[in-house]
Amino acid sequence: MSKVILAKNSGFCFGVQRAVNEAIRIQKEHNSKIYTLGPLIHNNDVVKYLEENNIFSIEFEEIDKLNKGDTIVIRSHGVSETVLDTLEQKELKVINATCPFVANIQKKVKKYSKEGYHIVILGDKNHPEVIGINGWCDDKAIITKDGTFDEENMPHKVCVVSQTTEKMKNWEETLKNLSYAREILAFNTICAATDVRQRSTNKISQKTDAMIVIGGKNSSNTTKLYQIAKENCENTIHIENAKDLPISFIKNNNINKIGVTAGASTPDWIIREVLDIMNTENNNFEDQLSLMNELDKRFVIGDEVQGEILSKTRDSVIVSLVGYKSDGVIPFTELSAKEDPLTFADKLNIGDTINAKVIKLQNNDGYVVLSRLEYEREEAFKELEKIYSEGTTFEVNVKEAREKGIVADYKGARIFIPASQIDIKFTKDKSEYVGKKLEVKLIDFSLKNPVKLVASRRVLLEESKNSEDAKAWESFNLGDVIKGEVKRFTDFGAFVEVNGIDGLLHLSQISWNHIKKVSDVLKEGQIIDVKIIGLDKEAKKLSLSIKELVAKPWDNAKEKYPEGSIVLGKVVRLNDFGAFVELEPGVDGLVHISKISHNRIEHPSEVLKIGEEIKAKILSVDEENKRISLSIKDV
Repeated sequence: MSKVILAKNSGFCFGVQRAVNEAIRIQKEHNSKIYTLGPLIHNNDVVKYLEENNIFSIEFEEIDKLNKGDTIVIRSHGVSETVLDTLEQKELKVINATCPFVANIQKKVKKYSKEGYHIVILGDKNHPEVIGINGWCDDKAIITKDGTFDEENMPHKVCVVSQTTEKMKNWEETLKNLSYAREILAFNTICAATDVRQRSTNKISQKTDAMIVIGGKNSSNTTKLYQIAKENCENTIHIENAKDLPISFIKNNNINKIGVTAGASTPDWIIREVLDIMNTENNNFEDQLSLMNELDKRFVIGDEVQGEILSKTRDSVIVSLVGYKSDGVIPFTELSAKEDPLTFADKLNIGDTINAKVIKLQNNDGYVVLSRLEYEREEAFKELEKIYSEGTTFEVNVKEAREKGIVADYKGARIFIPASQIDIKFTKDKSEYVGKKLEVKLIDFSLKNPVKLVASRRVLLEESKNSEDAKAWESFNLGDVIKGEVKRFTDFGAFVEVNGIDGLLHLSQISWNHIKKVSDVLKEGQIIDVKIIGLDKEAKKLSLSIKELVAKPWDNAKEKYPEGSIVLGKVVRLNDFGAFVELEPGVDGLVHISKISHNRIEHPSEVLKIGEEIKAKILSVDEENKRISLSIKDV
């Protein structure tokens, strides 16, 4: 009993599938006979299937038989610019189903031939694809089948392209033989689908006892698969369909493993027929039939897929998707949110496995558009769900500032931090956080539409501050003298920060002197010594004093100011009954109006001014009532 291994990448490529689907769609739309310029693909079974659906092949020489307005489909191989012009001149309705890969080659050839480059094409000069490409440079291209050249006088300014179904080793040989050129533009235009089918065939043919290659005998890509398989496995056959499959080949008892592959122009139902016949012979290939069933799968937006990297372009990564009929493309902009996309792309290698999500079913080139960034985001959502449930903190990168807060990123997931949750204090300029990393905690999490991911930095700062505050309150004792920073002023005093705690320095506790405004004696940001005069740890109230650090001015007043002494003071207040004179901060004496002048006066302002320094005689000192009587006229 032989084991059958089906190549992971086999059968229709997206370009061929696209051409067939387009032809069938147009026929159904017009509900009339339509034509293809030459066989739509190199597969007789598919051609017959199309004829059964009223789609017929016609050669270019026969287009005169068509009527004005008839529909003609350009096959995936493409045609020359001249042929397109001719079809339009005959006023035929032209549906161009040229494979996007081939169309890109045509554009390159036209562009660079006009810029003075000699075009070199690696491929079969009789293949319709090569004939069509050559037509876009006025049929002046140098064509090589295997990378060798017969011309003696080869040009030194060349632009080289390849037939999409060529083998990689022929391409490498071509570049080696053109290395003499002074100026060379090389575009590796071997189709990614072709390359992956060739590599897949090469891989399984090295570990099987026999190989079956399915596809049209006139199909270039199938022929090359046969050549690759034959190089590794001598017992290789090329069949077009199940009818060509020799039963004796299957029943050979010396064969333990049989490999099966198919060209890009071979539809799934032909591959399935071959496997069905092998199934009747009781072969073990349930896995292969399962894989064939997967070929019928269709994409849905949001599908998570895994694929193998086929190639990298300047702005995207081409991916082969196992189990699907289409290949995928990941634009560099959709590669990663964790690091720079170009840096990340450089790390990727051909053959690497990559996970992504479907974000578009088909682009203009027929690819399924994928996003690894969306896959990253999905993974990030799972992480964030766990982080939220466990209440742990995490780090985000701030991307932009908005009116109501800041937007941050966590592995591709968008995190919003409201303005009130940025800091403990009010954040005036949110832009100062852009580009910074912040430690945050999720406070709202929902993956329902719309997704809500709200985080807070403030709760972490509050937790930290509460811990520090608790330590600070424990360290405070009534009567302690400590340093503090003047933070802000009020009408009744100032708030001074001591070890992270705000304490109140009342206006009356700043100085023994009378003070009208705090700003007259203190500045914001000033570091001062203060004494704790009030402490309520439960209510979190802290009262501070500066004047308590200075001796009480009325202590020992009688000793400092003996009666009958002459003292120098400053006039600080005037009223109807006299003038108050400051002897020192906190100690004022009163000069009664009758003791101001020998002359009769109605008001002290007639002879005194506030701020004026005067000499006075001490008449009496009353420490208990804090009164000192002075006389100016007795001096």
